[in-house]
Parts: sequence; structure tokens; C-alpha cells
Amino acid sequence: MTDLPTAGRFDGKDHLLPVRVYYEDTDFTGVVYHANYVRYFERGRSDFLRAAGIGHTDLLESNDPLAFVVAELNIKYAKPARIDDALIVRTRYEVVKGVRMLIRQTIERDGEILARADVMAACIHLDGRPRRPSKLLIEKVKPWLSGASDEQ
Repeated sequence: MTDLPTAGRFDGKDHLLPVRVYYEDTDFTGVVYHANYVRYFERGRSDFLRAAGIGHTDLLESNDPLAFVVAELNIKYAKPARIDDALIVRTRYEVVKGVRMLIRQTIERDGEILARADVMAACIHLDGRPRRPSKLLIEKVKPWLSGASDEQ
């Protein structure tokens, strides 16, 4: 029997990742602590890549290794998530331009948006210097991009 963890699924150009709210995610009132939304968004971005066919390990172990840093993060909290909620992290990679990638995300409960994030991630060499995305990364992400992007 193979019961593998899921990396979510694609719905058009959006990646949907189910997330359950656990006790450890909440404050003393049972509401998700604000910083944990950042964790949920990170999982959504990582599992988007995994579902698109390229994981962080693939990028680190390639002949031309790269990593990501969050250069900008803008979150708008609309409503609280609570303990035991079943959430969906919706992720859309919009554009790759130069060293940067614009990613738009929402966290939803039963179709209602609880939080929105605009994330500007940058590709870096392992020494921390900025770099353009690898051809492998562009190849894997390009079919899912919403807007026009730089070509390699």
C-alpha cells in the first residue's frame, strides 16, 4: 500500500493545498496566530513547485544550484482561522522577471478568503547573491504562469 503525502492539486493555473488547523497553530483563544499564516503560505509555494515537478532539493542538487529568499511579503488578514478549520491555500505564480517571481496567494475556508498575500521571491546563488532562475525552474513553472515573463 502506498499512502504518499499530497502536494495538493492544480485547478487551472491555481495550486490548491489543503491545510488543517491544529492546536499548535493557535493562540490561547483558538484563533490561528498571525505568523502561522506565513507558514501556510510557504507550504503553498513549496508544494506548488513540487506539484509542478520540481522540488527545493532538485534545485539545490542541480548542476546550477539555486535557492529562494522572500524579498517582499504583503499580507492582508480579513477573518480569523480557528482550531480544526479545514483551509485551502491557493497559490498562483504570476510572473518571473529577472531574478524575481511574483506569487499571489489566498487562504480560504469554505470558499471565503481569510487572508491574502502578495509575495516577491528572489532566486539566489547558494552564497546569497541574486541570480536568474535556472532553465529547469523556468521550464517547470512556465506552463502555470499567469503573466508574461522573461525568457532564458
